[in-house]
Amino acid sequence: MFSLELSDIQKTILETAKKFATEVIAPGAIERDINHEFPKEILRQLGELGFMGVTVPEEYDGVGLDTISYVLALREIAKADAGVAIPVSVQNSLVNWIFYNYGNDHLKEKYLKPLARGEMIGAYSLSEPEAGSDARMLTTRAEFIDGKWVINGLKNWVSTGVSADIYVVFAQTNPDLAHRGIAAFAIEKGTPGFESLKKEDKMGMHSSETVSLALTNVEVPEENVIGKVGEGFYIAMRALNGGRIGIAAQAVGIAQAALEKSVRYAKDRKTMGKPISEHQIIQYKLSQMSMKISAAEMLVFKAAYLRDSNADHARAASEAKLFATTIANEVTREAVQIHGGYGYTREYEVERLMRDAKVTEIYEGTSEIQSLVIARELFKEID
Repeated sequence: MFSLELSDIQKTILETAKKFATEVIAPGAIERDINHEFPKEILRQLGELGFMGVTVPEEYDGVGLDTISYVLALREIAKADAGVAIPVSVQNSLVNWIFYNYGNDHLKEKYLKPLARGEMIGAYSLSEPEAGSDARMLTTRAEFIDGKWVINGLKNWVSTGVSADIYVVFAQTNPDLAHRGIAAFAIEKGTPGFESLKKEDKMGMHSSETVSLALTNVEVPEENVIGKVGEGFYIAMRALNGGRIGIAAQAVGIAQAALEKSVRYAKDRKTMGKPISEHQIIQYKLSQMSMKISAAEMLVFKAAYLRDSNADHARAASEAKLFATTIANEVTREAVQIHGGYGYTREYEVERLMRDAKVTEIYEGTSEIQSLVIARELFKEID
């Protein structure tokens, strides 16, 4: 039975994350947003605290905790700066999970351990210019030549794509097999022919890098295949189930930050001789924001609980992501409205939260894709 009662270790993780987010991450959030500054030093410190390898077992230098502990921490990080939460989410939900569940002993020793310690940064590269929501249409090609894989193609929308040390890259090995020909590869930064292109100039999440990757005759040793050749699409989709829980947690954090800033502002701001917190329309807005965040949080915890229980959680993960990202956009928009003209300025931060919230409806599966996943799972479950 799912319970909301947190264990002592979960409470400790929550408090540690909250303290670090408040004292270290939040103070520089506006400056990082303005300067598009990637938080490499902050990620190093998060690694020292264990937050870059939350669910990785201790035998691989992780903390060995559950998904609920992870989403609690990620929520607090996102409240302070969602751009910082992105590399934390990518590393934990996607890269670490893939190496642990599908990597051979060589890959776990060489990459998973330093990733879990926060000594390396990982990136996940699935999307391409003509293969976004439909990842089955990959055109990046991997050919086995003289005992090694040679990869050519172009990837895009790669988070941490400049600063990452190791990349999980998906490529097609046999177009005749369609998605059953896709394989996953571990490619190190600096590999000849492997190049990060210019950073995208984005609407929000400015402290997170997003780039395209060019692969020109990139040679990858056979031991750097993750899982089996032809298993790549399955690996990618399974990883995204966890990634969607992480994005949902980020969205809850963004929304919670917007709510808290709005409540504080409503207490201080006076119109017509009294604080706007005493106006019923503002009370209604804040109550609706709070209710939606609470509901989203419950969906995130449910999905995390099912993942920890090794239960099927595809529908729960998509429901959490779809609802949490939708309400994050609604809540941040209302936060700007409550702040009035001040909400449109950087100083009050809610405009940044509104910009950051938008992409949560897009990456790791658009809202439209989440609806399709939910419907597909319903048709499977109900006769």
